[in-house]
Amino acid sequence: MLILASCMDEIQPKPKAYLSLKYPEKKYKKLELERPYSFQVLENITLKDEPNNWLKIKYPNLKASIDITYRPVSNNLRELLTEAQRLVFKHTVKAEQIISDDFINLEHSVSGSVYDIMGNAASQIQFHATDSVKHFIKGSLYFYTKPNYDSLLPAVAYVKKDIIKIMNTLEWKD
Repeated sequence: MLILASCMDEIQPKPKAYLSLKYPEKKYKKLELERPYSFQVLENITLKDEPNNWLKIKYPNLKASIDITYRPVSNNLRELLTEAQRLVFKHTVKAEQIISDDFINLEHSVSGSVYDIMGNAASQIQFHATDSVKHFIKGSLYFYTKPNYDSLLPAVAYVKKDIIKIMNTLEWKD
């Protein structure tokens, strides 16, 4: 009896702990790569130039990236919009909820949507933007880890501000 009692761990309440995530102050600069589009990006990110005017915005400290694809509009806007929505709703298997916010910037001829994908999906935010005539971009936020929505939520909120900045500063070039 003495041996069994001595092997048990004493149960103690765990001390309160708070998640301490420190993100750098946000400073933006204009995208310096030659593209048919331009927007402001965070200064402390890494840009990876991809073929076909695609772009990967890497967040090395977060182990995340925003993958941007570009497609010219040529009587195929409906197809591009349908494909963008199909890719968003492909996450419904793991998503608990998908919330869509429409976006319009008349000054720069930009309209689109931002999708918050809640749950343990592969991508937590997706967005698309177009001028409806010549240009179409689609973006997806990915973390290079197994999705755990609760753990990723602070980082998702941090990057979402950058996605909103992209949408607000997006301009098309001719």
